[in-house]
Amino acid sequence: MERIITEEKILQYQEYLYEEEKTTATIRKYTCDLKKLMDYTSGREVTKKLMVEYKEALREEKGYRLTSINSFLVAANRFFEYMGWYDLRVKTYRLQKEVFVPEDRDLSKDEYRKLVHAAMGKGKKRLAMILQTIAATGIRISELPFVTVEKVMEGIVEVYCKGKQRFVLLPKKLQKKLIGYIKEKGIKSGIVFCTSGGKAVDRSNLWKEMKKLSQEAEIREKKVYPHNLRHLFAKEFYAIEKDIAKLADMLGHSNVETTRIYIRTTSEEHQKQLNMMKLVI
Repeated sequence: MERIITEEKILQYQEYLYEEEKTTATIRKYTCDLKKLMDYTSGREVTKKLMVEYKEALREEKGYRLTSINSFLVAANRFFEYMGWYDLRVKTYRLQKEVFVPEDRDLSKDEYRKLVHAAMGKGKKRLAMILQTIAATGIRISELPFVTVEKVMEGIVEVYCKGKQRFVLLPKKLQKKLIGYIKEKGIKSGIVFCTSGGKAVDRSNLWKEMKKLSQEAEIREKKVYPHNLRHLFAKEFYAIEKDIAKLADMLGHSNVETTRIYIRTTSEEHQKQLNMMKLVI
């Protein structure tokens, strides 16, 4: 059988992922990455040589970051395992863990406040409340539908994500603001952050709203995206209570190594620490 990636094979793989109870976000990501590979192969039979060329093209021609390339390769390798094409799997790039986060991607607390004030100033109350809810609790954007009227009243949100359950406590001030928002919008029950049709807000639309807001607040676009608010939550919590295990539980991480990524300091802060050592005579 010729090993050619087709729309039909990708759809079959999607069904398999659904049966394996993968999240919608994971399925969407794998599908998008596989279609990228399908476009590259353009009807040609997939060989190990072609996959190595694809890996190199992603870096040299497309200019993707190595972390992004690795995610593309993981998606391809998982698909090959499903198809039984084990010999087509390619190695991912070995990366040294970054000691500090780049300055142009680090969202400060002051910049976060500017975003919230900008949203309020533009009359974007829902967006302002979403920003505060993610930043003050550390929940994922995909977990926003679990923030319901009923759970807000209780003050604790029960979240199911990636096959795991966790309870997210709402800070009292946030709970009060959410209750005010619910009353103002006349939301009787169910999802708090929803469209006029009652559906959960679309993550891609929220992403676009945040990018537009970054321009209005005069903050570098690279810094403004939903997941960075989780990073802000992690940094602020860790600065107060340096308990990485507890923070991992709060963020829903199975591995504290993942949590370590969230609490990296900026290069400027790292430089200060090095200077404080005073080892240059």
